[in-house]
Amino acid sequence: MSHTSQSAATLPPLNEEVYRKRRKAQGLREDLTSFWFLLPILAVFVILFLVPLVQTLYFSFTDFNGYSMDMNWVGLENYAKVFADSSILEGLGFTILYAVVVMIGVTALAIPLAVVLNKKFVGCNFVRSVFFFFSVPSLAIMGMVWQYIFSPMKSGVVNSVLSAFGIDPVPWLSNNALAKFCVIFIAIWAQIGWHATLYLAFLQAIPADLYEQARVDGASPLQQFVHITLPQLTPGIVTSTFLLMSGGLKVYDLPYTMTKGGPGYSTYTVTQSIIQQGIGQSQYGIGSALAVLFFIATGIVVFLQMGISNLISRRFQ
Repeated sequence: MSHTSQSAATLPPLNEEVYRKRRKAQGLREDLTSFWFLLPILAVFVILFLVPLVQTLYFSFTDFNGYSMDMNWVGLENYAKVFADSSILEGLGFTILYAVVVMIGVTALAIPLAVVLNKKFVGCNFVRSVFFFFSVPSLAIMGMVWQYIFSPMKSGVVNSVLSAFGIDPVPWLSNNALAKFCVIFIAIWAQIGWHATLYLAFLQAIPADLYEQARVDGASPLQQFVHITLPQLTPGIVTSTFLLMSGGLKVYDLPYTMTKGGPGYSTYTVTQSIIQQGIGQSQYGIGSALAVLFFIATGIVVFLQMGISNLISRRFQ
């Protein structure tokens, strides 16, 4: 009897050890299965991102022209040329201006629009679809259409309307300040609907009990918006501003199709500079150097924005 009790007492530890080994083996099999699922994604990342990035970094220290592999090592000469090129610096200035103003403008207009579209009224679904429709066409197509609308000639749509009232043609796309205004205005107008839809999804996830309790406590609509809506929209604001800033820094299609970067270099962008230097002028070394600097600058800006957004998110949690 005592021998049986002793065997029974020693059996559970053995079973527990076997169980731990089986769980460990099962975990290894699951990790291996996950790795095989992630392997195609990892391969795409390495082939389409990591390898080109390393090649671009290498080419930025050479005089590679894009055709002949007979290249010479020039060190930091390409980077010095980037900082000495006034057109590139103007493109950098407009790119930053575009990204910041578009981000602020879309955010300031999309949130109130989403609040209005979140209300129930006759035809609300149709109105939501109309606002979302403007974000469906690509910005390149938008640029081509609005180039005709804002044409500085008398045949332009806006100038034709103005001439009917006896107003002289306005140089919309041939004046530096007006060209910048037109490009940024269209960028904001084209993206409000999409980001309003994004905010609308977050608004519909806010519990209605919060607003009912606030109304019972006597809170005004403005107080409800400030103390309930905005804090609950913080994740949406973080997502929206991140997309706007990252998209604004790498913008190319809208300014190019509207103004080709002109007049002069007033609406020139960094991405246009990279393409123009690298492909248009067969100066891949300079284009690669600019691409590396732009990659670093964009990474810094995006990480700073993410840090500020996280601080804001913690503030409202």
